[in-house]
Amino acid sequence: MIALAATGKVGVWGYVGVIPVLTGLLSFCPAYALLGLNTCGLKK
Repeated sequence: MIALAATGKVGVWGYVGVIPVLTGLLSFCPAYALLGLNTCGLKK
């Protein structure tokens, strides 16, 4: 999706694919933090 947006095949909305990529790489979801959600079953 990101590659298609970069080559002009799809519109700017194609860059929305950056969000799940960054979430996966960083292991952090800003939306969950804002909403106070935690789906991790492990306690630190």
